[in-house]
Amino acid sequence: MDEILAQIFQVGFFAAMIRIATPLLLATLGELFAERSGVLNLGIEGIMLLSAMTGFTAAYFTGSLWLGVAAAMLTGAIAGALMGLLTVTFGLSQHVSGLGLTLLCSGLAFFFYRVIFEQPASPPNITAFKTVPIPLLSDIPLIGPVLFNQYALVYIALLLVPATAFVLRHTSWGLHLRTVGESPHAADSAGVSVAAIRYQALMLSGVLMGIAGAFLSMAQFNAFTFGVISGRGWVCIALIVFGRWDPWKSAIAAFLFAFIDALQLRLQASAAIDLPYQLFLMMPFVLTIVAMAFMSRNAPVPAALLTPFRKEER
Repeated sequence: MDEILAQIFQVGFFAAMIRIATPLLLATLGELFAERSGVLNLGIEGIMLLSAMTGFTAAYFTGSLWLGVAAAMLTGAIAGALMGLLTVTFGLSQHVSGLGLTLLCSGLAFFFYRVIFEQPASPPNITAFKTVPIPLLSDIPLIGPVLFNQYALVYIALLLVPATAFVLRHTSWGLHLRTVGESPHAADSAGVSVAAIRYQALMLSGVLMGIAGAFLSMAQFNAFTFGVISGRGWVCIALIVFGRWDPWKSAIAAFLFAFIDALQLRLQASAAIDLPYQLFLMMPFVLTIVAMAFMSRNAPVPAALLTPFRKEER
């Protein structure tokens, strides 16, 4: 027990936890917009992977990390629009469309990476994002190094949590989005274009997932690998349920997962705990599944989630 506490109560541990939570925050908020509009975007895993590849590739050849982020955002937006075409325009099954999109994006990521980089003896890498300490605030004991000496994308992710809550609750677009997700026919009767709102939500969803993918390949790591996402997209879907479709609660869920993930990484490296490393790798995912199972009971699921909108059907 003392060994576990010693691993936790360190500034480096909490700083690492914030960085681990960042891609989860970004992708979870993206999925939140999609689901609150009534569309389950199961393409999240593939979108993150393809965006990580395109972002890394753009940064590798241009030398600009921010151009890489822009490329990842564009990739995510296009993938979100494709998801909209399948589920909103054609009204196809959201489950099948999302899984198909994940397979398509994953295949494209593998294919274009091999075409562009072939099979080099050593994986190509870039100079990753550097931390950006905020003057004065980063000097605050304990809190400063954890919150105010991070990557620029970390600050963006943290600010997006209150921004998302504000947009959903205090703007007309947020009201339209929530109405479309709860009662699309009522929204249509009020003159709101259900298709337009869902397309916008899916493209915004893809943009945020794209940034999450870019963070993994350009900040947390300085290279693209086929396992760079490692199931984080599926975890984000669970975090939405755990957070009961609320931005703040979903953010707390992301930090909880990141806490457990950071802890298992430290425990793997600890010589005092002699257990198979596979048990530590399982910890975040098993606890997430257990928590989701309990939290999903009586969860306020958007009423129109998974339901295609057709004007002629009432």
